[in-house]
Amino acid sequence: MTNPSPAMRERYLADSIATASPSKLLLMLFDRLILDLSRGEQALLDGNRPEANSHLKHAQDIVTELHVSLNLDAWEGAKGLASLYAFVETELISANIQGEGAKVTAIRELMEPLRDTWREAALAAAAAEG
Repeated sequence: MTNPSPAMRERYLADSIATASPSKLLLMLFDRLILDLSRGEQALLDGNRPEANSHLKHAQDIVTELHVSLNLDAWEGAKGLASLYAFVETELISANIQGEGAKVTAIRELMEPLRDTWREAALAAAAAEG
């Protein structure tokens, strides 16, 4: 079997995003965030600043999207989560400018448990629905 064309992969991804539930979309963002952080971290270790910059800027975009889409009135912990997102945005910018792989590692280690918590909540919600 041949590999799908780039256009077919793009279409599949676009369709997956368009039809994803809010909880699934949130998990997709967090999974991609962790992937970008891991790739940026590795690129810094390899001394490849242009590649690191690309991944870390994409990670910044994701955190910004998570931050601006957060409904501060939805639940009691939203303001604390907003503060965390603001902190991570600032740290990502600093890590990227200074080329600090250790800072990227710390950010990834901070965000992984949050991603795992959202995954557990999404699974629990899906189980309750059906």
